Amino acid sequence: MTHSTRKALTAMLIAGLISGCAGSNVKLQAPTIPTPLINKIPASVGLRMPENFYHFVHEEQVYGREEWSIDLGASNAALFTQLFGYMFQNVIVLTDSDDPKTLAIDALIEPSIDAFEFSVPNQSKTDSFAVWIRYRIRVYDFDGNEVANWPVSAYGKSQAASVSGSQALQRAAILAMRDAAALMIIKLDEMTGISKLAESRAATAVSVATESVDGAETSALEESSNEAEK
Repeated sequence: MTHSTRKALTAMLIAGLISGCAGSNVKLQAPTIPTPLINKIPASVGLRMPENFYHFVHEEQVYGREEWSIDLGASNAALFTQLFGYMFQNVIVLTDSDDPKTLAIDALIEPSIDAFEFSVPNQSKTDSFAVWIRYRIRVYDFDGNEVANWPVSAYGKSQAASVSGSQALQRAAILAMRDAAALMIIKLDEMTGISKLAESRAATAVSVATESVDGAETSALEESSNEAEK
């Protein structure tokens, strides 16, 4: 091997290591979903999202070299607010200072992220980027009792052939979020029973109103009877 050949090969290897260590910073924009053709669940729900749900950042070193940072930012909050607006008759987004018991809601929904994973072409030996997200949906009744705890697993994959790695990873993450949205549209009520909570609360309200009317009528009759006796 000549000195010039060895020098050229060394330069190529160094260039390859530098490109392999690059990684990327990925920041997601708020995804949108088309309006689903569904009947809204006749319920008023509160949506309470923890702080890290608004500012979720996943950082990982691939093969100990590539530094990746995926910043979901407020994209989760935007997606869930839009999604539940499509799914329920009324949605109230709670702040830290809001007390759910003071609001006219049938149930409280609290989403969180259990896990976020991704793979890059160097790992999968393909030209695809893939993202896995596992959300957790907790549902509480009006009295604050937890009535459902549902893990939602989602997956998205994007080819990197015609776009940069950061763009492909961003697209894969958005597809995973949309996959989660599709699953929730189909299975949320079945898995959490929110519509039954609304029905139970409505029935309780009717029962209380009926008792109040009956009590008022009974009091009126008693007063009339007492007046007649006088």
